[in-house]
Amino acid sequence: ELQFMSRAVLQVFEQYQKARVTFVQTVADLASRPQNVEALQNADVMSLLRPLLLDNVPSIQQSAALALGRLANYNDDLAEAVVGNGILPQLVYSLSEKNRFYKKAAAFVLRAVAKHSPQLAQAVVDSGALDALVGCLEEFDPSVKESAAWALGYIARHNAELSQAVVDAGAVPLLVLCVQEPELTLKRISACALSDIAKHSPELAQSVVDAGAVAYLAPLIQSVDGKLKRHVCACLAQIAKHSVELAEVVVEAEIFPRILTCLKDTDTQVRKNSATVVREVCKHTPELARLVVNAGGIGALVDYVNDTRGNARLPGVMAVGYIAAFSETLAMAAVAGKAVAPLVDALVREPEDHLKAAAAWSLGQIGRHSPDHAKACAVANVLGRLLAVYLSQDASDDLKTKAKRALKAILQKCVHLEAMEPLLQDAPRNILKYIVHQFAKVLPKNMEARKAFVTSGGLKRIQEIQAEPGSKLREYIDQINVCYPEEIVRYYSPDYAQGLLQKLDNYQQ
Repeated sequence: ELQFMSRAVLQVFEQYQKARVTFVQTVADLASRPQNVEALQNADVMSLLRPLLLDNVPSIQQSAALALGRLANYNDDLAEAVVGNGILPQLVYSLSEKNRFYKKAAAFVLRAVAKHSPQLAQAVVDSGALDALVGCLEEFDPSVKESAAWALGYIARHNAELSQAVVDAGAVPLLVLCVQEPELTLKRISACALSDIAKHSPELAQSVVDAGAVAYLAPLIQSVDGKLKRHVCACLAQIAKHSVELAEVVVEAEIFPRILTCLKDTDTQVRKNSATVVREVCKHTPELARLVVNAGGIGALVDYVNDTRGNARLPGVMAVGYIAAFSETLAMAAVAGKAVAPLVDALVREPEDHLKAAAAWSLGQIGRHSPDHAKACAVANVLGRLLAVYLSQDASDDLKTKAKRALKAILQKCVHLEAMEPLLQDAPRNILKYIVHQFAKVLPKNMEARKAFVTSGGLKRIQEIQAEPGSKLREYIDQINVCYPEEIVRYYSPDYAQGLLQKLDNYQQ
């Protein structure tokens, strides 16, 4: 009789446990499909899952955490609900528990909450999660380290304050150890987290450098794994971008010329990120730019800009501009390396204004050094292309400004008259001044050019320009006219024919 009673009692508990298992596994499964999320939310699923996190059955705890993580991952409302239901402290407490499956699930929830916004990431930090997550980086199990590194990266990526909190919790040296582990996914996630820490400020990047990260990251640019190379290149770029000193640390890890082979990688993201590394190194000083050029950087960058389209082109386009900006010699290296044509292509064909603007800027950096540099641009019809962009109705203000500056910079050095002549027809006043000035400089000294200017119709066009007396433009026109006999100038002036007809009228009277 008694035995029968106790079995009946046990049965109730077993049924209840089965029901909890079924419930929590079904909810976790439902939560993996977006169309169910709203219905789950309306059924107040959060408050039902919360006690199950403290269930005495480990598999129920894990499924509850998994379901919460999947829900929090969808949108910030659900992530806010996790915070609002007081679930974070429970998760943090459980990170110090023994079960590794549960640790992974808890770290997943923290990551899913932190990813949405700085405020939600701050809530994760305020719940005491950092120490617990950093503790997980010392676990033996690689997948636990991975979940923790992932969550730490998601917290750090929002801003410098959150990133500093991650650094202060002691995460960086442990992430550098994780980069050295054999597991590929752990390497990837740790490199990504280091990148998310380094990106915000020179000080944060320095903390990554001080932990010895660069020496372990640099050799990985030769990895066969595309995703790992992506994160490693991104991290090196985020370190190098801040200062000369940090860029030198990256260069001293001997990434050149090996990083240039990544510009031809099969993975598009590796190509873009490695081009970004090159840009972030060469922008700082003439010495670093020369180092890139001496490693074969111009040829590699020109091929890269030729082969890519869209946003991926940007780092390549800018890197060429940065290199050319430093000196005549470096700009000539860009010309010799055939950099002008792909930059013109980007200026003309890229639909996005910020890409056109970058191409205009880079062309200006090449052409502004000397008459030879300007000619290299002029013969590639850079002047006409820049003018067309400047006059375009659709161009953004930034693009117009950059096109105008580049045009002005190249014109002020250009003595290649044939290339400038077509612009006399279309250029507005503010640009015309610079063009006419160049003719006024060259024509007095060059007999052949003076003849060509007449036969091509240039002199006639000059006479048609209405210039205010006393203006710079008037002064330049007069300097040109002085080079020619008076009757030729008169012959080409617009009222000459009118004057002849007048004479005819007078004659017949």
